[in-house]
Amino acid sequence: MFAYEKKLQYPVKIKTPNPKLASVIISQYGGPDGELGASLRYLSQRYAMPYPELKGLLTDIGTEELGHLEMIGALVHQLTRNLNDNDVRIAEFAPYFVDHTTGVYPTAASGFPWSAASIGVKGDVIGDLTEDMAAEQKARITYDNILRLSDDPDVNDVIRFLREREVVHFQRFGETKRTRWNGTSKSC
Repeated sequence: MFAYEKKLQYPVKIKTPNPKLASVIISQYGGPDGELGASLRYLSQRYAMPYPELKGLLTDIGTEELGHLEMIGALVHQLTRNLNDNDVRIAEFAPYFVDHTTGVYPTAASGFPWSAASIGVKGDVIGDLTEDMAAEQKARITYDNILRLSDDPDVNDVIRFLREREVVHFQRFGETKRTRWNGTSKSC
């Protein structure tokens, strides 16, 4: 069971709308390495996980990823609120605006909508943990790329927080794989 606290894990307070920046950040909402896929990957993998300790880890991280999804949604919303006609004509944002106005829609920055095909769930401890480590690294790289494109300190503060959480998740999955699984038996 989840307990929902009605506040973000880290505050999102964007002062200046920037639809161009929102058009790349949306990838961490519904892109191939974004928070929606991460949360569903881990929360789906937990059902086949034979060890309660690892099932708990997947539940904890999957739930945290839902919180990150909420933070990315807040970022995109705050970057696109109160736009004027000139703002919506920005080339990078205009195609998104035509289809979704300023609604937060799960899509990649390239325009491809989110699909469950981008997540890996095998039901194998080593296969899933390896997939999870790779997913966390790919999300970290995406956050690094966003930081390269952003000059907004309010956005960068949130993105740095989220990037750091990807590193922590990678470490947790790696630690679990190294110390709790010897690779030759099915014991933890």
